[in-house]
Amino acid sequence: MANISTAGVDPTKMGVGRAIAVLTSGGDAQGMNAAVRATVRVGLYTGAKVFFVHEGYQGLVDGGDHIRPATWESVSMMLQLGGTVIGSARCKDFQTREGRLKAASNLVKLGVTNLCVIGGDGSLTGANIFRTEWSDLLKDLISKGKITKEEAKTSSHLNIVGMVGSIDNDFCGTDMTIGTDSALHRIIEVVDSITTTAQRSQIFCSVILLWHFYLALVTALACGADWVFIPEMPPDDGWEDHLCRRLTETRKAGSRLNVIIVAEGAINKAGKPITCDQLKDLVTKRLGYDTRATILGHVQRGGTPSAFDRVLGSRMGVEAVMALLEATPETPACVVSLSGNQAVRLPLMECVQVTKDVTVAMNEGRFDDAVKLRGRSFENNWNTYKLLAHVRPPETKSNINVAILNVGAPCAGMNAAVRAAVRIGIIQGHNMLAVHDGFEGLALEKIEPITWNIVGEWTGKGGSELGTKRVLPGKYMEEISLNIAKYNIHALVIIGGFEAFSGALEMVQGRGKYEELCIPMVIIPATVSNNLPGSDFSIGADTALNTITSTCDRIKQSAAGTKRRVFIIETMGGYCGYLATMAGLSAGADAAYIYEEKFGIRDLERNVEHLTEKMKTTVKRGLILRNENCSSNYTTDFIFNLYSEEGKGVFDCRKNVLGHMQQGGTPTPFDRNFATKMGAKAVLWLTEKLKECYRHGRIFANTPDSACVLGMRKRGLVLQPLAELKEETDFEHRIPKNQWWLKLRPIMKILAKYKISLDTSEHTLMEHVISKKPPVHMTLTK
Repeated sequence: MANISTAGVDPTKMGVGRAIAVLTSGGDAQGMNAAVRATVRVGLYTGAKVFFVHEGYQGLVDGGDHIRPATWESVSMMLQLGGTVIGSARCKDFQTREGRLKAASNLVKLGVTNLCVIGGDGSLTGANIFRTEWSDLLKDLISKGKITKEEAKTSSHLNIVGMVGSIDNDFCGTDMTIGTDSALHRIIEVVDSITTTAQRSQIFCSVILLWHFYLALVTALACGADWVFIPEMPPDDGWEDHLCRRLTETRKAGSRLNVIIVAEGAINKAGKPITCDQLKDLVTKRLGYDTRATILGHVQRGGTPSAFDRVLGSRMGVEAVMALLEATPETPACVVSLSGNQAVRLPLMECVQVTKDVTVAMNEGRFDDAVKLRGRSFENNWNTYKLLAHVRPPETKSNINVAILNVGAPCAGMNAAVRAAVRIGIIQGHNMLAVHDGFEGLALEKIEPITWNIVGEWTGKGGSELGTKRVLPGKYMEEISLNIAKYNIHALVIIGGFEAFSGALEMVQGRGKYEELCIPMVIIPATVSNNLPGSDFSIGADTALNTITSTCDRIKQSAAGTKRRVFIIETMGGYCGYLATMAGLSAGADAAYIYEEKFGIRDLERNVEHLTEKMKTTVKRGLILRNENCSSNYTTDFIFNLYSEEGKGVFDCRKNVLGHMQQGGTPTPFDRNFATKMGAKAVLWLTEKLKECYRHGRIFANTPDSACVLGMRKRGLVLQPLAELKEETDFEHRIPKNQWWLKLRPIMKILAKYKISLDTSEHTLMEHVISKKPPVHMTLTK
C-alpha cells in the first residue's frame, strides 16, 4: 500500500489547520464517487476540513453554495452510484484568467490550499495552470481589494493532486483509470447478449462501435473478436481481403457469429477513416452475411461501478490526501496512479506531455511509437491480441505435445486461460492436448487433442469446460508417469487453485523416482480464494468479488426503508480473507472478520458499540463480512446471535451465507483479459524452456526453474520456481505467509470511521514517466 503519512507524524494530526477541496471535472466515470468518498473521509480522519466543489470548475468559479463543507455522513451510500454525485461540468469560465481569479478568491476565503481534481487530462492540465498562476492571482486579488495580505499569506501556495477519472484509459502513466473497468463491464454485457442471440438464431456478423482505443482493444481480447480497428495501429493495405478471408475461415469452422470491434477514430494507413457503416457494407456486399451495426454510446458511461473501480477509487483517494498533506511549495503537481498493482505518484505535466506525444506520433505516422507511449499495459494487450488474432498457425509442426488441465474448484476465467494457451500453442506449432478432470484424468487417460476451433467461444464461459477435480496426483503417480510417456507429453499447463500448486509440488518431488515427470510445468493461479503464493491476483477472484459486491449492494438497499438493520454476510475463501477484505472496501462494510487478523470477544463488543453509535446518525444500517474460516468458535451463527442480543432495542440483524454463487457466473472483463494474457504467457515461456531442456534428442527438465508459478507481482507478470514459493507458503491453512492486500485493511477501517493507527513505514515516492518516451525519429534527411 502507498504511504499513509510521513514517518514520526501522527496521521490523525497531519491535516489539522489545513483544508482540502475535491472536485470532479469533464466527462463522468463510474468509480468517481468512491474516490470522492475516500478523499473526504481520509481528509477528515487526518483532522483537515474538507469541501465539496459541486459542478466541477464551474462551481469553483461561481463559489457560494457550490463549495460546501463535506461531512462523514454526506458521503454515505455513494459507493454503488455511477457518475459523480457532486456533479461535473465543462467550464469555459475557468479557461480565462478572470475565471481563475474568481476561483482563487473563493478558495482563499475558505482557507483552502489543497485541491484534489478527479478528471481527464484536460481537467488536470487546467489544475496545473491554476497552481502555476497562484502567486500572481493572489497579487491581483490583493490589488483589487478582494483579499487581505494576511489571507494571501496563509494561502501562499496551492497544492494540486489529480486522480484520473476517465472511461477511456488514455492518460499515459497509469495502467487503469477510474471508470475503465466499469465501462468494460457494460460493453461485455452487450457483446455477450449479441453472442447469445447469434447462438439461437440465424448466423450473422456484428460490427460494434466503441468510444475509445483501449475499450475496443480489451473488448476484442475479452470476447475473442475476429478483428479490432484502433487508431494507434492502422491495418496493412489490403486489409479488406484479409478481413473477408478471416471471416470466411471462421464460418467454415462452424462459427455462428463474427464480431468486429471498431474504435472511434480508426483509420487506414493513408489516414482515411474506417467506420462502422463502411465495415457493415463491406461484409454484406462481399460475403452476403446478415450484418448488424451496434453503437453503444453513453451506455459505456452508465451503471453501477465495478468492484475494481470502487477499490481503485478508494485507494487513489487515500493516496491523494497523503500526497496533498505531504506536499511542499517545491513539490510539482502530481497524479496518483496505478502501475500494475502498485500505487504510484507521477508528475502531472510529464504525464500530460507523454499523452500529447501520442497524438504527435500518430499524426507523423509513427504508430509503433504511439503504442509504446501508451504504456506497458496497452502494449501487452496489443501484442497478445496480435498473437491470437493475426498470426496464422505455421505449416511445419514442432513435434511438441503440450497438455492442459484444470485442477481444484471451478472458477470464472479458467476457460479463457485454456483458450489462449491452446491457440498460442498451435501458433507455436505444438500439438495441444486437453486433460479432463484434472490429475485424476491424467491418470485415467482422459486425454484428447484440442483444436483451435474447439476453444473458439470459450472466453466468456464460466466454470471449467475441461472439467476439474480436487484430487492430488500422489496416489496416481505411476499411472500419470506412464500416460505422460504414452501420449509423449513434453510440457504441462496446470490451471487451478491451491490443489494445482500442491499437486505440481508432488509432481516435482516425484521426478527422482519417475523420469517421465522431468518435463517443464507452469501453474496458472485460478481460484476465487486468491490464496496462491507467487501472485497478487488469481483468475476468478475478480468475478467472485463483483458477485459479492453486487449482492451486498442489494442487501444494503433492502435496509433503506426499514432502517436500524445490520447484515452479517459470510464469504468464501477458505482461510484466505482476500474476498472478505476487498468486498468490505468495495461495498463499504463496517467490519470484515478474517483468519489472518486475529480477533476476540472484545473486538466483537467494540464493533457492536461502533454500530450502536452509527445508528444515532442518519446512516442507520450496517454491513459485517465474515470469511468462512476466520474462526472455528466465532462462527457466523455466533456473531449473528451476539449482535442480535447486544443490539436489541437499537438494531436488528439478518444473516446471509453467499455460498457457491461466488464461483459461478460469466467471467468479468478483468478475469477474461487477465486469463488470456496468463494463458498466452505460460505457453510462450514453456516454448523457450523446452528449447533449454532439449538434450540428446529428448526433453529432460529437473532444475527448480523448470516448474514455475506464473503470477502478477506488483507491476508485471513473473515466473517463480515452486521450490522457492514452497518456503513462502502456510500449507496447513493453504495461504501465502505474506499477502499484499492486508495493508489495505486499515483503509477499510478508516473509511468505516474507526479510530485506528496506521503503518507509516512505506513511502510512495514521486516517479517519472518521461524516461519511458521512445527516442524521437529524425526525419530531416528524408
